[in-house]
Amino acid sequence: MDPSDARFPAVGPAAGHYESFYLKAGDAASRRALWLRYTVHKRPGAPPVGSLWATLFDDAGPHAAKLTPGPEQLGSGGADWLRVGGGRIGADGCSGAIPELAAWELRFAGDEPPFPYLPSGWMYTAKLPRTKALSLRPAIRVSGTVTVRGRTVTLDDWPGMVGHNWGAEHAERWIWMNGTAFEEQPDAWLDATIGRIKVGPWTTPWVANGCLSLDGVRHRLGGLGKARAVQVREHPERATFTLPGDGIVVRGDVAAPRADVVGWVYSDPAVAGGQHHTAHCAIADMTLTVLRGDQPPLTLHVAGGATYELGMREHDHGIPIQPFSDP
Repeated sequence: MDPSDARFPAVGPAAGHYESFYLKAGDAASRRALWLRYTVHKRPGAPPVGSLWATLFDDAGPHAAKLTPGPEQLGSGGADWLRVGGGRIGADGCSGAIPELAAWELRFAGDEPPFPYLPSGWMYTAKLPRTKALSLRPAIRVSGTVTVRGRTVTLDDWPGMVGHNWGAEHAERWIWMNGTAFEEQPDAWLDATIGRIKVGPWTTPWVANGCLSLDGVRHRLGGLGKARAVQVREHPERATFTLPGDGIVVRGDVAAPRADVVGWVYSDPAVAGGQHHTAHCAIADMTLTVLRGDQPPLTLHVAGGATYELGMREHDHGIPIQPFSDP
């Protein structure tokens, strides 16, 4: 199956399912960024429902909007990875509108091939893990315009990425990090997911899967065999981490002021009333220290050009949650 194919059309009526195509694009110099999501949410026994999510980050904080039209306004195929209402996302770009709150028309450029977070192809068809994800377009340039809650921004070749994830349930706890436009190596990028999975009464340690691209060479990070060496200390607005790979170790810190973090509700598709809170910032600061054998340590830093997301069960984190249900 093509990595960009929507999975929801093949989900049986009795199953629960969620799916997301998401875009992050940012301009570190002006400390502005855009985070868009085109999502599918399906309860067991119910039809799938699509939603459009938009968050614009700037010097006044995050500005957010969401729309969930009826299930008849969800589709996929042709040039569109996903269609929700009048919005669509595909290889060439994306568009969408949330009446009175947001509108966007964006173009994508760049041909970086997908990066599968899961290290083995069979993991994308197996029952476990229940969450599948890949970086569909890891390094693109985004141009166009977006308006969210009266604030209009022009994107002129902003660095960004598009991801695709789907599954029967969310991880018990997760982190997504993305870094671009590093001062020392502007073409380098980091993209990593880190999760803890609930298996019966137990919750696994952190398992990382990701990539650091340096000088056009991809260095895979994490994997099941390296789970014991993964170190994470996470908070809604900050995390420190150690991510091991083959012949490489990446240590880092990602952080943002609390006022720059947006909070959203993510519902569990197969559990009535089950929810995660998600704290997300797309204008975070990131510093990486890269260790590779006998080479000198390499430091990479970007101010305002990184993304940090924490998905969690607790609701006492202090991040204001947007007044939108899911779906």
